[in-house]
Parts: sequence; C-alpha cells; structure tokens
Amino acid sequence: MRQSAPIRAGLLTGLAGASAVLFGAFGAHALRGVLDADHRELWHVAVEYHFWHALALALAAGLGQGRARRWAVVAFAVGIVLFSGSLYALALGAPYWTGIITPFGGLSFIVGWIALGLALQRTPPR
Repeated sequence: MRQSAPIRAGLLTGLAGASAVLFGAFGAHALRGVLDADHRELWHVAVEYHFWHALALALAAGLGQGRARRWAVVAFAVGIVLFSGSLYALALGAPYWTGIITPFGGLSFIVGWIALGLALQRTPPR
C-alpha cells in the first residue's frame, strides 16, 4: 500500500527533528573535549540550522497538498542534508573543499522559505 504525501512528509519531519536533537546531544556530550572552539562553533551552527529547518519542515508538512508545499518540504530536507551535513562533516575534520557544498544547502533553504510562503498564501484559513 502506498503512503500519501502528507504521511511521508510527516515521517520526514519526525526524522529531521529527532536527528537534530541527536546531533545536538552528540555534539554537547560525545564531542566535548574532542573538537576545538572553531569546530564546536561549526557543529553548533549546523545543529541550529538543522533544528530550525526541521520546524519549518513540520509547518510545510502540515499544509496538506500543493506544488508549493511539496517544493518547501523537499527544499528544507535537501537544505538540512547539504547545509548542516556539510558543516557537521567540516567540524569532524572533512577536507576544506567540503565547504563548497554548504551554499547549495543555504540556497535550498531559501527556496524552501519562498515555497512555504507561497503555500501559506494559497492555503485557506481554517
């Protein structure tokens, strides 16, 4: 049986939020004393953007159907992977060139916010 798009978006939202908490806890506890101040700051920025965009993903997932809503869900999910993922990797010692990926994640976040705005504009009040 095929799941509907809102259920998949809801699952994606749950995974994004849970992983933000897990990565935050991992950074606060397991990486304490392992990373220098600059790398801890990178980790913190990654977690912060990850969590805020998991919340944005939750909002988009709750909007029902529509092309703009689908774009928002996908863009936020891709942004979390590219932006936060590249910062996590850099914090853990990935090569400097890994940072080339980060702006693409930021661009994806921007697309997500624009799409979310369009989806909200088209969603009738309840």
